[in-house]
Amino acid sequence: MTSAPPNAEISPSGRIRGIQRRILVVLSAAQIVGGVGVAVGLALSSVVVDDLSGSTVISGFAGTATVLGAALLALPTAKAAGRSGRRAGLALAYLAALLGCVISVAAISIGNWPLLLAGLVLVGGGSAGNLAARYSATDLSPPGHAARHLSLVVWAATFGSVAGPNLAEPADRIGMESLGLVEKAGPFAFAALAFAVALVIILAGLRPDPLRLARELDGTQPTGRGGKRTVRTAWRTLRTTPMARNALVMIAVSHTAMVSIMSMTPVKLHHDGSSLDVIGIVISLHIAGMYMMSPVVGWLADKAGRVPVLMLGMGLLLASAALAGTAGHRVWQVTLALFLLGLGWSCGLVAGSALVSESVALEARPAVQGLSDLLMNVCGATGTIIAGAIVGGLSYGVLGLVVGVMVTAAGLWLVVVRRRAADAAPA
Repeated sequence: MTSAPPNAEISPSGRIRGIQRRILVVLSAAQIVGGVGVAVGLALSSVVVDDLSGSTVISGFAGTATVLGAALLALPTAKAAGRSGRRAGLALAYLAALLGCVISVAAISIGNWPLLLAGLVLVGGGSAGNLAARYSATDLSPPGHAARHLSLVVWAATFGSVAGPNLAEPADRIGMESLGLVEKAGPFAFAALAFAVALVIILAGLRPDPLRLARELDGTQPTGRGGKRTVRTAWRTLRTTPMARNALVMIAVSHTAMVSIMSMTPVKLHHDGSSLDVIGIVISLHIAGMYMMSPVVGWLADKAGRVPVLMLGMGLLLASAALAGTAGHRVWQVTLALFLLGLGWSCGLVAGSALVSESVALEARPAVQGLSDLLMNVCGATGTIIAGAIVGGLSYGVLGLVVGVMVTAAGLWLVVVRRRAADAAPA
């Protein structure tokens, strides 16, 4: 009788799969709670800044401050992950968001709008953490599953994005009645609680750390200290890794196109006479396109390939820009355009992020991923500003044309790059 080999009950690959399943659950839970915090804070930020400053122009800086904060915190989050693991990076991001909410509550209480904008910059850490969580899902993914695992974490953001704005009013009422807070401070206090829960979930549940375990299995060492070294590592890697460079461009283009059209659509609908309920439905369907279909996008990216899904994303974004730019007063056409806009963004984010992760060596991965999120948020903030100028000076239709040209150029460039890679493959 032949005896069974030791540890035959649980193979090393089976143990890693079990760990990865638990990591996906933890990341998804943190994504849901963190998404609630981000959505609750954003739901009233521009309104509160408008009330405190008395200026509609200044109120527009509320969204810019949050996006800027997400960009500024992308590299520190990546640096912490590169040095100490994903748990440290995500904890830093959610801790910054928690501190930002506390500052925001204090700013509203004393009626200081510059302090509120400073707090909103730190609140952007919640978005930085939610973006970094998707990369954390790929560290232990088996070959051919990175996009699916990443997309599951992106999909979890649906719950927070949808539920968050609906919790703002109850949080405001409870804050005034039970906590004695001034009006509109309650939602930020609730967001602080959400980020605190997300922080606890990451610190307690993300064990073992996926990046540290992946390094242990791969035999690699953490990257060096210092923010400049993080940036230097990322740029050096991108210069020698064309596929990662291409993926970063596609992510940036997808995000810029999405934010540019999405940010100006409520203004367009309002000027056309649509009610707030109609605007809410259009944006809700846009969010559904962004997040709810991400598992399908992830499965398709693993099966058909990253580049074909990126090309599909460019096609969807082009169709969206064309529909939005020619919609006129047809609300149904704007609604379809916004849904396709979200779906195209999902293709770009999921397939592009998976391509970044698998194209870069493990030791340089956090640095490149952090730079990707930095560029993505900077491009998004820039796109918002330019879109406002285009719609204000010209029209919403011209915005659709400009976005369409940008997406077409990116898609054609991707086709050329793919053909060159195919031609070089035999050699």
